Amino acid sequence: MLANAELSHDFTHLNQQFKKLVSALLDAVNIEPVRVQVDAVRSGSFRGFDATRFYLVESGSLTARYSGRTVYLLDEGDLLLPDIAGTSNANMSVVYGSEAGASLYAYAGLELMQQVFSRPAAIKVWTRLLVTYAGLMLRITAANTPESGVATPGFEEYAAGDAIIRQGERAEYVFNLSAGSAEVLVDDVVVGRINEGEIFGAMAALTQSDRSATVRARTRCSVVKVRTEQFTDLIANNPATIHSLLVDMANSIVNLNEQLVATRSPSLDR
Repeated sequence: MLANAELSHDFTHLNQQFKKLVSALLDAVNIEPVRVQVDAVRSGSFRGFDATRFYLVESGSLTARYSGRTVYLLDEGDLLLPDIAGTSNANMSVVYGSEAGASLYAYAGLELMQQVFSRPAAIKVWTRLLVTYAGLMLRITAANTPESGVATPGFEEYAAGDAIIRQGERAEYVFNLSAGSAEVLVDDVVVGRINEGEIFGAMAALTQSDRSATVRARTRCSVVKVRTEQFTDLIANNPATIHSLLVDMANSIVNLNEQLVATRSPSLDR
């Protein structure tokens, strides 16, 4: 994905991650696509465009335009997600064209999502893809917002030993660990671990309470940050996100139980 604005290096990092997740998702669902050849078109969407389909750019590029302005470009390996709002109101539609033509693979949206929901591994990839996509869109929006506007940081890196979340703080973000590993501490006691691909920090965000634990980077970590109100909207509109979140929470409970058993074992042997 290429933005029609100057963006920082974290956009490049997220873009690379997004393409890897797209590839992993399509491998997980294993659906046979239909090849679509796009001629150069400067106005309106390309011939045969279907807002209910997913399109993977095999070669060339697509231009996404909204209200007459170019917002971003999709290049090789990018996935064009269905535009739900545009199907009901033409004035709200995002228009997709191509300056020099492109070759695409088209996937039926309903079939692809049915495949995703039937595979736990695909649900997790889909959730990470949505969070990463949100991070990309936030950066594009921020790049086109006047400097006086408040932009969401969205992406950060932490060195080993750095605190990502601190116990007792107010919850402003939900996190997705895109690289590295972290540990969970309650009152400075390690009670669990967070692995790559897991969502964390959601409980305090959903309950609107203070952080109940500290999360500290064990290795160098890269995280995607989504504001709590945006995450609430995300799970309200994407049931698969709820499933993935429940899986990660269940894993956290299992890790906590194992830690408690290990802590109590010496006293049980006496």
